[in-house]
Amino acid sequence: MITVQNISKFLGNRELFRDVSFHIHPEDRIGVVGPNGAGKTTLFHVLMGEVEPDTGSVTRARNTSVGYLPQQWVPPAEKTVLQHTQEVHAEIHALRAEVERLEAALRRGGDPQQMEEIAGRHAHLLERLEHLGGYDLEARAQKILSGLGFSQDDLGRPVATLSGGWVMRVELARLLLAEPDILLLDEPTNHLDLESILWLENFLQSTRSAVLLISHDRAFLNAVVRRILEVENGRVEHYPGNYDAYVEEKARRREILLAAHRNQQERVRQIERFIARNRVRKDRARQVQSRLKMLEKMERIEIPDQEATIRFHFPEPDRCGKRVFELQGIHKAYGDRTVYEGVDLVVERGDRIAVMGPNGTGKSTLLKILAGEEPPTRGRRVVGHGVRIGYYAQHVWEHLNPDNTVLQEVVSIAGPTPQTRVRALLGSFLFRGDDVEKKVRVLSGGEKARLTLCKLLIQAPNVLLLDEPTNHLDIPSREILEEALDEYPGTLCLISHDRRFINAVASKILVVGPKKLELLPGNADDYERFWKEALTGASHEALQEKEAASEPETGARVDAKERKRLEARWRNELYQRTKPLKDKLEQLEEALDRAHRELDRLSRQLADPATYRESADVAELQRAYGHCRSEIERLTQAWEDTALELEEVESRFREEMERLRREVFGEAACPAKEVSA
Repeated sequence: MITVQNISKFLGNRELFRDVSFHIHPEDRIGVVGPNGAGKTTLFHVLMGEVEPDTGSVTRARNTSVGYLPQQWVPPAEKTVLQHTQEVHAEIHALRAEVERLEAALRRGGDPQQMEEIAGRHAHLLERLEHLGGYDLEARAQKILSGLGFSQDDLGRPVATLSGGWVMRVELARLLLAEPDILLLDEPTNHLDLESILWLENFLQSTRSAVLLISHDRAFLNAVVRRILEVENGRVEHYPGNYDAYVEEKARRREILLAAHRNQQERVRQIERFIARNRVRKDRARQVQSRLKMLEKMERIEIPDQEATIRFHFPEPDRCGKRVFELQGIHKAYGDRTVYEGVDLVVERGDRIAVMGPNGTGKSTLLKILAGEEPPTRGRRVVGHGVRIGYYAQHVWEHLNPDNTVLQEVVSIAGPTPQTRVRALLGSFLFRGDDVEKKVRVLSGGEKARLTLCKLLIQAPNVLLLDEPTNHLDIPSREILEEALDEYPGTLCLISHDRRFINAVASKILVVGPKKLELLPGNADDYERFWKEALTGASHEALQEKEAASEPETGARVDAKERKRLEARWRNELYQRTKPLKDKLEQLEEALDRAHRELDRLSRQLADPATYRESADVAELQRAYGHCRSEIERLTQAWEDTALELEEVESRFREEMERLRREVFGEAACPAKEVSA
């Protein structure tokens, strides 16, 4: 449908990409990846014909329709959600208007020959309407809007009254309803919650349109695309398969390229040594000239520079009390709208909690209450001893001063940290040279995200509250943030719709529902596999259908309410069984920390020459050192035994839960890996 031949594009003096060639075929599923600023969106504008390439050509098949979802879009002021979504089919609306006009003429009657012509035209238009799907246009529009998270009441709301994220959902719904030949989607998941992302995945897998999408959501790319175009270092490379296949193939290609480069460099060195040894010998003049020509003609293998990415890790924070936050009977309302009603929550030291739930249920509000940014309407927020909070707002500019430079913004909270250290830290977040003198107001979304992370780092918090920290980060930066959070020893509460990110850093899921909270063990995959059905309140009829399909031989059938009660009881039972062991593990870890610190102190003292010059009892120090090492070995063995016992308890619990699920719910046993403890 589109043929791209040897196109290049410059932005000022900067080359975005050069000599790019590829084809787009019907029903293609192509992911476009690369660092922020590499030229992915510009490539989309070239494909649409809105931007001309500096060299090369883009050929489109006749009558090929292209639908484009930008990252930002301004809605019409007067249309409702449903009206604006349906108006994407202008031909259908024109046909409907003409059909109504012809029907009115037929009702009025008149000359028989003229009536016959009108009836023929009417029949033709009805056939055309049926071909275009005009009869079920509204039903299809409602289905798509529902999948993207709109309720029935939302369909009559003016588009202009919606927030930016919901406005983008309306535009996405218009595109999906239009079903153009080619869909170009620029970050389509940015404003979607997890349920809507999963719905969109299923839709894109089955649509007749070819799909090109820019996304930093690796799980989404894996589910949807079959081919990857990587825009990086002025080149566009092609990779078959999904995102994971691309990562593996890219690493393999780079290894091959590095090996070829090493071999070529060794060959060049051999030729140059031959030339140097024989340059002055007349009997070797012809061979020397031959080698010189060989070097001139040799096509040198170049190793592309790897894109710079952020590099950091969170410093070791000060230890805080065991109970970090406690919410007691929290009510929160905005006018007539109640978000929370009498909810309780305890966050303990070391918890790694991902907050999940549909958009609009109050996830960001909960994080703001925990951070002290938003007071509850009623109820009590208790903060533990020694808690130092680092809060990352969803709209990162909320906590940035637009009039500051990048350097001033970090220095303002750096305290006694030397400016050289501040500049070095900014450099690790890609603010180098004159970049530190940029005003905050001119920064891109990605730059503001990096600056906010830099500020968090320098504050060394022992509790991190992160609201959509990956929204403006490209994939390499997300992976670096994952690594840093995985190593972070403090307490973590985060909101994210990136499943792979949640799986990498979270060990608990806090599900936010209508006016309630539910804290569960596991990550995003565990929630999808095990907890979701019970917590979403599947209807009694749906449960009956599922049980009838599975045709269990034994076991009583229970409704959703009873199921929730039983599973809550089982979770509590697991908590009671494992809590003493987890407490013991924590005590052993603290004792090991103290023993290692003491061993380090003794090592430094024994390594210090001054110890032997002074009157210190070296023999006593050596005995203390040996005793400390023995104590570490004893504590380590105790930790391993306790961890093994905990693993056995959890394993027995999983087996018991599988048996109970078969007996009580009449379900087939789940594989062990699908049962979250």
